[in-house]
Amino acid sequence: MVEGIIWALFAGLMLGLYALPAKFTKGFKEENTWGLFFMLTMFVVPILATFLIMKGVGNIYGAEDVQAVLPKMVVTSVLWGIGVMMWGKAIHHIGVSLGFSIFIGTVILVGSLMPFLVEGLPESKVFLTIMVGLLFVLAGIFANGKAGITREADEAAAKSELPEDEDSDSESADKKSMAAGILIAIVGGLLATGFSFANAVGRPPLHAASQAQGNPEWVTALAVMFPIFLSGGVIMAGYFAWQLTQKKAWGDFAAPSLAKNFVLIFVMAVFHYAASAVFAYAAFKLGAVGNTVGYAIFNTACVVTAIVSGIVTGEWKLASSKAKNLLYAGLTCMVIGILIISLGNKFATEQPVADEIVAIETLSVETTS
Repeated sequence: MVEGIIWALFAGLMLGLYALPAKFTKGFKEENTWGLFFMLTMFVVPILATFLIMKGVGNIYGAEDVQAVLPKMVVTSVLWGIGVMMWGKAIHHIGVSLGFSIFIGTVILVGSLMPFLVEGLPESKVFLTIMVGLLFVLAGIFANGKAGITREADEAAAKSELPEDEDSDSESADKKSMAAGILIAIVGGLLATGFSFANAVGRPPLHAASQAQGNPEWVTALAVMFPIFLSGGVIMAGYFAWQLTQKKAWGDFAAPSLAKNFVLIFVMAVFHYAASAVFAYAAFKLGAVGNTVGYAIFNTACVVTAIVSGIVTGEWKLASSKAKNLLYAGLTCMVIGILIISLGNKFATEQPVADEIVAIETLSVETTS
């Protein structure tokens, strides 16, 4: 169990940091940065990782059991792709800290329960413990949302006191409002829970097929991510091609800083893909309710990391003490939630052992009789 939690936390750390390099690109419009990112993370990185590492790729995806679940994985992965695309928009509108908090919070609350639709409900003690942990996470999400709205009011008040010429380089007039950004993050989060469903339904047959080809246990994570990322990437490729055309931004790829931007965005792509693959492995290592527990830990760790990185990069420098206190309260609730959810996983891993002891004792009594 401890190993699974560590892997889930590490995956969340990578996901929480993946968007940070976007702050340092130069000469690119938003569409250039995110269009190139999604092309790399959805196609280039998964294809390279799959064909360089995994043995028997054709046999794995041609297996009868895998073919039976692939359509479900494709449909829900497309929904996930749309959600992740909206995540990028939310980050642009409301910043890394709040964008991650709202989007990932929605993903945690809905996506953590999604595997129960596939695998069934666990024993009541386990289920109730996990639900209490998720309620703490929900409280943290509400606190973070309130903190973001308070921060917006603080920034508006501070900018209103500046002379007009000093405010001339403020954010563009067509930037979406905080409320609209939060709505984008919530809707995107709901759609992005398709990832959880695809992972839960696809892992068992893909694990069996991968093992049959002699792959190490951890390679199953790559096998699961491959159809998810390719399916989700199709919708994103079309969207950003349209956006780049509409905003006449194709020429911006020829910016003098193209090489530097490419390296930064490639790092983003690797972190994003690796985080998802590591989560899939963590969910397996966590056992019976691993998809639910791993998903919650993974995404909560991501939010915590994103909040800290947002603070470090100055997103909250104009925020009042009230806004910051709300943010810290939300962070505390989410950490408490992740500890309670981990306890639920501990109960789940103990249950099979308890059942086995009862069975042995029953058999002993029957034999003695």
